[in-house]
Amino acid sequence: MEWSQHAAIMAMRREQRFGDRVVPLFAERPASIWAMVEEAVARNGGGEALICGAQRLSWREVAEQAARIAGGLQARGLRKGDRLALLLGNRIEFVLTLFAAAKLGLITVLLSTRQQTPEIAYVLNDCGARLLLHEAGLRDRLPAAAETPELAGRVAVDNDPARSDFAALTGHAPHADEVAVAEEDIAMILYTSGTTGRPKGAMLAHCNIVHSSMIYEACLGLTPSDRSIAAVPLGHVTGVVANVTSMARCAGTLIVMPEFKAGEYLMLAARERVTYTVMVPAMYNLCLLQSDFDSHDLSSWRIGGFGGAPMPVATIEKLAAKIPGLRLVNAYGSTETTSPSTLMPPSLTARHIDSVGLPCPGASILVMDAQGRELPRGEIGEIWIGGGQVIKGYWNRPEATAESFTAGYWHSGDLGSIDADGFVRVFDRQKDMINRGGLKIYSAEVESVLAGHPAVVESAIVARPCPVLGERVHAIVVTRAPAEAEDLRRWCAERLSDYKVPETLTVTPDPLPRNANGKVMKRQLREALTA
Repeated sequence: MEWSQHAAIMAMRREQRFGDRVVPLFAERPASIWAMVEEAVARNGGGEALICGAQRLSWREVAEQAARIAGGLQARGLRKGDRLALLLGNRIEFVLTLFAAAKLGLITVLLSTRQQTPEIAYVLNDCGARLLLHEAGLRDRLPAAAETPELAGRVAVDNDPARSDFAALTGHAPHADEVAVAEEDIAMILYTSGTTGRPKGAMLAHCNIVHSSMIYEACLGLTPSDRSIAAVPLGHVTGVVANVTSMARCAGTLIVMPEFKAGEYLMLAARERVTYTVMVPAMYNLCLLQSDFDSHDLSSWRIGGFGGAPMPVATIEKLAAKIPGLRLVNAYGSTETTSPSTLMPPSLTARHIDSVGLPCPGASILVMDAQGRELPRGEIGEIWIGGGQVIKGYWNRPEATAESFTAGYWHSGDLGSIDADGFVRVFDRQKDMINRGGLKIYSAEVESVLAGHPAVVESAIVARPCPVLGERVHAIVVTRAPAEAEDLRRWCAERLSDYKVPETLTVTPDPLPRNANGKVMKRQLREALTA
């Protein structure tokens, strides 16, 4: 079964990419991110492009302001290929600067506002950033100038003009020169989570981002009338591709939410007549828990993308009852695949709740054993991903690139399977699988069961060392209401094989520890058990 059976997919053809790869790509496509912006102006120049609070810009205004920022960046001495680092939250300046950098052929390096001084210094030095745009409120977290010798300047950004230097970039004449940006030129560097060792800089080329943006457009039927809320961080691959560049591709409207709060999200979604968004399942859950949920008119909301964790059946059922026109779409991808590798056709989510969907147009999903041999349908192995969305490799890390990529396929590190109809299932990260006396336990399965408990916000399943069995199952469970560990164990025992039921639990109201990219740091949780 393929996506073409479920959506009007544009014509594709096989092309050479990154030297020796041959991958299917959309035959008719923009050559770069800036070309997508120009096409959006041509298609919907007067239509709303960006909204954030009281700020509203049309696509024509976005292009004009981005061109001025490009002029300002050029005046600061930046040239094609230079790295421009953004340590910014969700704000209009993030989007405008991203487009300006694309126009100049700069490489935008995205940092998380959750990163601390040593992490920021590492990224700036590793990529050789020339200029840093940062939140004014994070000034005290920046490394000293001596620690980042290649960084030539810093620009503070703030809503208060007295604290912001951003106007110095916007006061220039629009950059009008044509910069030759090739499809395989690197557009962005996003650093991987670094759950083990130092983070690696994933190099996203213009062709990767254009291809992924077109996947969202084609599979979800996005048009200039679509209106998306960016409720996840724009500095993450989901925010920057599923929201920013996908809205540029369809010439729709991006509504930037500085920080996700469920009550404010519902008010914003109703007021702005939102049609499309991508969030993690916990965010949908938090919305449903709002006491005034039913008072908001969300009838325009038609596509609800989600990923990163299974969507509890109870959440799916509640959303179906409260917003009948909403179609949930499971998505599976990563930074190395420029966001989507699989998408679930909206009409099939309820019937395939245990699957992350079908391979996206042009994507190839393999399930491989430890010797690099493809496994039969239904068997579990490591997921390898190929296609036009797969990045070239890691910045200045040829050994890591060679280790993680084979003939254009990225080794995901995820354990999964593909059924007879082509639906992909993801069970666990290889390093997170628990081996209890020879019995394999996939943490995602147990976490999914716990997610259905009415008191549970989220959970993490990790291995507790055992001298007899090797490993035992331990659960760290975040609850929204008081819950007894034994009650949670009983909930699992009614739904799981006995060896999969957590033998010990830590119940807490505190959120799970996450790294700068928002991923749960299971290594930290495992280390806490043995401390």
